[in-house]
Amino acid sequence: MMGLVFVDVVWMSDELHEASFTEITQELLLAVIAALFIYHARKSPEQRPIRILVAGFFCCMLIRELDFLFDKISHGSWFWFALAVAGVSMIAALRHPRFLVSGLADFMRHPAWGMMTAGMLTILVFSRLFGMNELWQHLMPGDYHRTVKNMAEEGSELLGYTLCLFATLGYLMPSKKK
Repeated sequence: MMGLVFVDVVWMSDELHEASFTEITQELLLAVIAALFIYHARKSPEQRPIRILVAGFFCCMLIRELDFLFDKISHGSWFWFALAVAGVSMIAALRHPRFLVSGLADFMRHPAWGMMTAGMLTILVFSRLFGMNELWQHLMPGDYHRTVKNMAEEGSELLGYTLCLFATLGYLMPSKKK
């Protein structure tokens, strides 16, 4: 995955914009994660509510990553689309509250939960703190290059999304026992 950041920075003239390999891969990873949870929700009625919620969460993250497309409609319109997805996901999941709680408990006991948590913390906390403009302006006084900040932030987000994909595969894909 870090090879994508390298390609964007070295071969694509220091560009880490919305159409960079790094950004497109982040969006693809989110789409794959959401699609896997949706697909597997259909296969398991007992796990359906939690898988719908998780799929909805990752769909909302994808919508946020695609905010530049939604800005063509109106600035900040991504929020309303994400809110609609969140609402539909919660309504669908809350139709079976008993399965929702037991599904969440099963997911949290699964070995993949730790990796999913690490990925989410990397995306939602670490990359945001690591990508703060103020931090980078203090690190590079007088010679601040936004590309350096973007590379660090987008690279750490890509790491988080990759961890979430691995966790998703570990959780949803049945292991073959010998």
